[in-house]
Amino acid sequence: MLRIAVPNKGTLSETAVEMLREAGYATRRDQKELIVSDLRNDVEFFYLRPRDIATYVGSGALDVGITGRDLLLDSHSPAIEVDALDFGASTFRFAGPIGEFETLQDLEGRRVATSYDALVRDFLEANGVNATVVRLDGAVESAVRLGVADAVADVVETGSTLKKQGLEIFGPVILQSTAVMIAAREGIEGIETLRRRIQGVMVARQFVLIDYDLPADLVDEASKIAGGLESPTVSPLRDSGWVAVRVMVPRGDMNQVMDDLYALGARAILVTAIHAARI
Repeated sequence: MLRIAVPNKGTLSETAVEMLREAGYATRRDQKELIVSDLRNDVEFFYLRPRDIATYVGSGALDVGITGRDLLLDSHSPAIEVDALDFGASTFRFAGPIGEFETLQDLEGRRVATSYDALVRDFLEANGVNATVVRLDGAVESAVRLGVADAVADVVETGSTLKKQGLEIFGPVILQSTAVMIAAREGIEGIETLRRRIQGVMVARQFVLIDYDLPADLVDEASKIAGGLESPTVSPLRDSGWVAVRVMVPRGDMNQVMDDLYALGARAILVTAIHAARI
């Protein structure tokens, strides 16, 4: 039985659970459930703190887990990253009082507050900067104002929260993180089925199917607008001058594709959501 770690709370949890549900797995009905056995799919889910997942998987206690790349690197776990998943993106940057820091080297001999002390320490050491890393469990933006640190390293979205604390971003990007699937080792039995299912969910979320009718002599032109993964599926209609076409297109492009196909001469254009896929 494949033993899988799932985030029990936080920004990664809701999306991870929904993705597993869409992939056909049983998920917990009660937030207090810590273990869910899915006998039909021969898997068992363990709901754990996101920060602990890499440790459990790296130790071999669990086979597979879903966590953040930032948490994996910060843990120094021997677990391996198997796949990047399409959610939970974040960017880690340094920030300090406005006008005080310009480059990474300006942190030499200074104090940096962060919730990811190992990750930040590794980055500083790799870049030859000797700074004291101060670990905090949260709200690191206040560390400078309260005198705990000279600068901070944290997840940055718009930077508005930092500005409210009188801070500005400086230096290089520390890490571009995302949710990842990790494994205790290579070649774990049953993991390929899990990977295919999760990848199928990601494809289903990224693409739609477009069906339309088109004069047969315009198929080549239509294929330039929407070529599909390999090529469109073309079927004859009762009227020999027309064909029915089906093609998969990126969800974000569907309205532009519909506009372009209509302008070309396509009619009866329909869009259908994809619930699952194997590519």
